[in-house]
Amino acid sequence: MTRHIPVPHASVFEVSATSQEEEHEILLRVNGVEHALAVPARRLLSDALRHDLGLTGTHVGCEHGVCGACTVLLDEQPIRSCLIFAVSAAGHEIRTVEGLADPETGDLGPVQRAFIESHALQCGFCTPGMMMTIEAFIAENPEPDLAQAREAISGNLCRCTGYQNIVKAVCRAAELARDDAAGGQR
Repeated sequence: MTRHIPVPHASVFEVSATSQEEEHEILLRVNGVEHALAVPARRLLSDALRHDLGLTGTHVGCEHGVCGACTVLLDEQPIRSCLIFAVSAAGHEIRTVEGLADPETGDLGPVQRAFIESHALQCGFCTPGMMMTIEAFIAENPEPDLAQAREAISGNLCRCTGYQNIVKAVCRAAELARDDAAGGQR
């Protein structure tokens, strides 16, 4: 005998369209600019950057912190923006891929130039996260070798390139950063 088990109405499982989560007023400092936002407590930093601020360079891939596509710098340290709430980032300095270029001239930064010179991208989906990871890495390791460069990007997934040109770009970015620093001290 087949028995019919009633399934509760879908609204039992869904958040009602009329209910609204309480929003929190926060200030996010992104790429040197302060932004006042009202966000729900559960809004991810990646979503706040992309949807609230329009900074779509931060890509969202796995949404579990595994792929690295959403990597941004929080107080100059790489973090997965899909794993942190926007309210937690308030009061910190956030830098996205849009913040790698010179804000006054628009000139590309060393990591961006190195990616172009080294042919280190194909589809481009992983590129912003890779660039942010590399930016933090070369700030702490100004003269990396190929093994260190490979290790530095090991937490970022790329499905297109095979990583060889990205590894070269890490070393090239470090060279360009040193050259820029030497030129700036003249």
